[in-house]
Amino acid sequence: MWLLFPQIAVCSNYTFRMRASTYVASCWSHWLLISTIAYCFPIQHRNPSVWSSRNLQSGRLNSQFLTALHAVGYTRNYMRSGSRWWQGRLLQNEKNFNSSSPIFYPTANGADPTGGSDSTAALQKTINDAFEIASSFSLLKGIRDLGGVQIHLGGGQYILSKPLTIPELGGGNIMIYGGTLRAANTFPTDRFLVELGSQEISQPNYEDIVLQNLMLDCNYRGGGILLLNPIRITISDCYITHFSSVGISVHKGHETFIHNSFLGQHITVGGDPQESNFSGTAIRLDSNDNDVTDVVIFSAQIGIEVLGQANIMKGVHCYNKATGWGGTGIMIKKGATQNRIIGCYMDYTGIVLEESNRITISNSYFLGDAFILLKAGTSGTAFGLSIVDNIFTGSDHGVPIVQAQGTFSLVKQTRVDDNSAAGMALRSTRARVSVSGSGNSWTADLSHVLLFPGAVAHVQYSFYTPQLNATNATATFPQHALQSITATSITVVSDQPVDAVVSFSVDQSSYGDNEMQNIYHVTSPGLQMAPLKH
Repeated sequence: MWLLFPQIAVCSNYTFRMRASTYVASCWSHWLLISTIAYCFPIQHRNPSVWSSRNLQSGRLNSQFLTALHAVGYTRNYMRSGSRWWQGRLLQNEKNFNSSSPIFYPTANGADPTGGSDSTAALQKTINDAFEIASSFSLLKGIRDLGGVQIHLGGGQYILSKPLTIPELGGGNIMIYGGTLRAANTFPTDRFLVELGSQEISQPNYEDIVLQNLMLDCNYRGGGILLLNPIRITISDCYITHFSSVGISVHKGHETFIHNSFLGQHITVGGDPQESNFSGTAIRLDSNDNDVTDVVIFSAQIGIEVLGQANIMKGVHCYNKATGWGGTGIMIKKGATQNRIIGCYMDYTGIVLEESNRITISNSYFLGDAFILLKAGTSGTAFGLSIVDNIFTGSDHGVPIVQAQGTFSLVKQTRVDDNSAAGMALRSTRARVSVSGSGNSWTADLSHVLLFPGAVAHVQYSFYTPQLNATNATATFPQHALQSITATSITVVSDQPVDAVVSFSVDQSSYGDNEMQNIYHVTSPGLQMAPLKH
């Protein structure tokens, strides 16, 4: 074939060589063009470690021109080439990017994302730079709206020797996310890794700050996050560990949301041989109107300590420290009224109420003889307390599901009822029992059911005699009456011996303002717990 048409063969070879040369020259020209642009124009970007076409930003460079380059594939081809020079150029221009972009990177200020050196100064400068963004908008009066500025930790691990704070000028609508903060061995033990607000500023100076996807390792030196006078703050998807004091502490302010997070002084999955030594508090709410949802607390002396009002805890799983070792899952302190605990899982650790004023505990699960303890304190009042629709599971040691400590002289608008228990002893403010037999006296012992021994506000009973009915015209129905109420029993008597069934219904709570006080009240017995398993 080639012998018959030599001119065609020569022509084809020539054409192939020409096209190859043209292609090489074209590629070289394109490379030179892009390199020149990168050298002359500082291109802004979102993240130097992740080069993607959607992350390209154009400040000084015409955005339409950059879009055109992307359309013909230059940026994608360049990304594949992996040019060290290009990446170095981008890193060189990172500071220019931080000065005008809504996303800030601590590495631009010299932070070490490997955790090899102290990054406190670099991280603090990054936060200060973010809060200095100019804005003509505001949230609350005096709080600048920063427009959604972000501080991206870029998945790095940063060592801190001092707490990270926000500038006094304050601001809001800002997010800090995506990395790990670890306390150095020199970190002060009385401080927190992140501290927002100041004791010296009485009015809130920040609002709508989001702390998300962070791990805080306190290195057993101090706490994790401190919020002073916060307004609408979100802590989400965080892991806080190795705190010696408090994982998250909220003081004053209101509407802090803590969601989808894990907290524990020691990293464990339960049954830790050092559990008796666990200390510290995972979450402290010395504030009103806060929300703790879908949070796991796996080690601490106290899981959640509530000192404020109108807070809600939902879907919280506490196995921080067993009650037998002195641990408490959730503690409602004196004065912390109007709080709600709904749908939580108390795993071998219980709930302590030093305040029984308008508290709701419902639809929760208590495992391993975990129970609810009510402390009477000096007021001796249970008002608006609701403990209903909970499930209790124990080890057949007869531990009561709810226990009262001290003397409750007033029980009003209170309902402890409709709970279920397996391996534990039911306690309730309402009791229903029937007593049958022949004679003229019927006594019901309710001490094993009623929560407050002898504190009875309402008693109803029915008197049924099977042999006396409407068809027996000659029979005389006996007269009967409620004779006595003691600390442990209620007695009904009749004027003649008879075979009868007497059914009692008792409620320990009064409901109206004009009702008489409880008929009888005594001091509650001591605490009852299951024996520890060694």
